[in-house]
Amino acid sequence: MPTALVVEDTLTEREIFSSCLRRGGLNVLTANNGEEALEKILAYKPDVIILDVVLPGRSGFELCRELKADAETNKIPVVMCSTKGTDMDKFWGLKQGADAYIPKPVDQEELLRTVKQLIKN
Repeated sequence: MPTALVVEDTLTEREIFSSCLRRGGLNVLTANNGEEALEKILAYKPDVIILDVVLPGRSGFELCRELKADAETNKIPVVMCSTKGTDMDKFWGLKQGADAYIPKPVDQEELLRTVKQLIKN
């Protein structure tokens, strides 16, 4: 069973993403910030990462750049989810290495469809 890591500092959003992904048949790990996310990524090697942009400490953009620059983690697909939903925000997220960018409030069907598609590739 594939594993998703949800990196989200808002409890409600974290629970919504987690339950959606579990219903879709994934194991789910969670992290509240970039530091915790890095620890879990290195320890568990998730199959996909759902990443908020606005996080305490380092931003999702920074974390995504770091992951995509590291040979150990650069193959893990990253789906950015953010309230920052303008075309420029999406462009910037994809430029940081994100494999997909979904604006909040997230359409759960779209999230699940995107995650499953990225895991298959």
